[in-house]
Amino acid sequence: MFKKIFHTALQGFFWILPILLIVFIANWLFEKAAILTHILFSRTNANTEEYLLLWVMIGVIIIVLALSIIGSIATTRLASAFDLFIKKVPFYSTIKDIVDIFNSSKKGKNEVLVVAIKGFTQSGYNIGLMYSTKESIIKNHYTVTLSMSPIPNGGFMFEAHQDDILVIEGAKFNDNLNYLLSMGTKSMTEILNQDSNNNLVSFTQWKQKHASI
Repeated sequence: MFKKIFHTALQGFFWILPILLIVFIANWLFEKAAILTHILFSRTNANTEEYLLLWVMIGVIIIVLALSIIGSIATTRLASAFDLFIKKVPFYSTIKDIVDIFNSSKKGKNEVLVVAIKGFTQSGYNIGLMYSTKESIIKNHYTVTLSMSPIPNGGFMFEAHQDDILVIEGAKFNDNLNYLLSMGTKSMTEILNQDSNNNLVSFTQWKQKHASI
């Protein structure tokens, strides 16, 4: 009897845990937004404490607009020139490369690709990532990283031939992260909301397709 109650309670705990985490994160973000709002309007006579939610929303809108302007500038030559200058700062390039991994908006040669290769098995496939589409020191080979579940930042690197790398089109870095953290409870078809496909394009075909874009 006690074992059944404990099992049911445990199921309830794991069911409500994601909801609690979302509430916790939302509350944390609201607190940080409130602090930013206070900083933004601290030099004005506005009483941000009286209508806190309204002022926080205004603050968030201002921040989003500012980031949108910065995002527009980021694609210009001015941003490229500034980037070349700031690259001289120690560790900047390394930090930027790490941050860019999480940037799903990047396209073409800068895009992080989710791929399938024969890594540990000859009859099956492993799903991994291509953080760079630059050619390896071995001609016609490219570096593919196979992460370990549930430790996404650990894993193994392979130099795979371009024809042996299958690109999972439509999949992003975050999809692969979701796949790893699920520890096998979710398939990539569920995460991408796609049907199984035996006609994945090779990296060679992907390069040819994106060369004209």
